[in-house]
Amino acid sequence: MTSRADIDVRPIDETEFADWNRALNTGFLREPHSSEEVVEARRAQFVPGRSLGAFDSGRCVATFRSFAQELTAVGGAAVPADAISNVTVTATHRRRGLLSRMMERDLAAAKERGDVVATLIAAEYPIYGRYGFGPATSTTEWTVDVPRTGLDPRWSDPGDGGRIDLVDGEDVRKLGPDLHDRLRRSQPGAVSRDELWWKLNTGAVRFHSSWTEPYFAVYRSASGEVEGMVSYTADDHWGDGKQPLNTASVNWLLAVSPAAERALWRYLCSVDWIVKVKSGYRAPDDLLPLFLPDPRAAAVTTQADWLWVRILDVVRALEARTYEAAGSLVLEVTDRGGLTGGRYRLEASEGGEGSCTPTDAGADLSLDVGELAALWLGDESAVRLVAAGRVREERAGAARQADALLRTSRRPWCPDLF
Repeated sequence: MTSRADIDVRPIDETEFADWNRALNTGFLREPHSSEEVVEARRAQFVPGRSLGAFDSGRCVATFRSFAQELTAVGGAAVPADAISNVTVTATHRRRGLLSRMMERDLAAAKERGDVVATLIAAEYPIYGRYGFGPATSTTEWTVDVPRTGLDPRWSDPGDGGRIDLVDGEDVRKLGPDLHDRLRRSQPGAVSRDELWWKLNTGAVRFHSSWTEPYFAVYRSASGEVEGMVSYTADDHWGDGKQPLNTASVNWLLAVSPAAERALWRYLCSVDWIVKVKSGYRAPDDLLPLFLPDPRAAAVTTQADWLWVRILDVVRALEARTYEAAGSLVLEVTDRGGLTGGRYRLEASEGGEGSCTPTDAGADLSLDVGELAALWLGDESAVRLVAAGRVREERAGAARQADALLRTSRRPWCPDLF
């Protein structure tokens, strides 16, 4: 067995990309070797210095990639983030500290660049807490039993003067980026999308040899403004007696108004032959069930953590967001990674603005940087974390005060998988 010291962890160069891609596929239990066309397509994500590999005797055995991202904080501010993806360690090289070496290297570089947070979508829950990440948003998927909804399947018109049109991928690439930017600037937890995202999700660029073209539908308001868009596929399943039992599966749905959201869900439930609609990953307080005459027709089929956040700068993170009430709170933040621990006083004004400064005053709450991340976007409750033994209340009532300051009326949501 090669010793840990003899395994070289470093940024890859372009000549090593195919080997790195093979290790990535292996780690994700995909067919190891990709076609030349797929490798070249995936090369579009390569950024010098931000794709890391671990090499044993010249063979790549672990992968790690990060890229620049913006994350929307509570109140709408865009925070610079270090987005982490493509993390794998080949089964033959587990438990040798390779992920730790790659993660420490990347987070140190992110801190040096001035990123406020790091982000990722965790494939497995237990991995990332030891690096200071905390689950900051969650996601829910519903399966809608269409005949039970109470909706009239013969009527899909929005009924508000707006209209729904089917479009193709080229239209989505033109109309989608502006719509998404409007959404993400008002949605805490949302992240930026680059041009490549739109190409991948409309088939203009393909990372896999197989591609199923989805349907795309756009909602326009009575004034003609694009306010919503959905991408979905449908299967082909028929039961006994030639009865259609097809399911529409939503890839993504964006809406900047409740009218658009309602119209798109009602449209999906009106498509001929569709008896079930799978919502895809939505916000846990999504309006979907409330749009149905019988909300029980929308059954929860997935409920899980989603976006994980690692705070790299406590002061900038707490000052980037707004607050629901005025107040002062002293936080003792422990960071085993040594990037941003310390004691900080958070002051929130009546107008919702916050200031954060290091302090020697006695702490009101003591918590790990990962627990602070879980609270930062407003989704988690400090009272819950105290009850679970994950946050320590140093002053009676401090957890309730923290909830009054930090929690939000609507829950944060990240629409993206990256």
